[in-house]
Amino acid sequence: MTNNTIRRDIKRRRIVKNFEIERAFLKATTSAQNIKKADRFLAQRKLAKMQRDGSPTRIRNRCNITGRSRGITKYFGISRIKIRDLVSMGLLPGVRKSSW
Repeated sequence: MTNNTIRRDIKRRRIVKNFEIERAFLKATTSAQNIKKADRFLAQRKLAKMQRDGSPTRIRNRCNITGRSRGITKYFGISRIKIRDLVSMGLLPGVRKSSW
């Protein structure tokens, strides 16, 4: 993977974090039934005008080392391939490669 892919993912995570509170407020406003329709419509418009990268669905789990997007373990944040390499070198504490 290229460094650009990793940088883009980091940038998206930062944008999501910056707009998290505002986005949650607007989403709650749009779904609240006790608010006037006009206000809900304005909240929907503001939400639609926000950056697309501010949406949490734009974030993709990536390996912290290689940037690979598939086979990521949540515990380590590393792809299965890198985990195997690090375990066989003995660099992951508390993990041992099994053999029988």
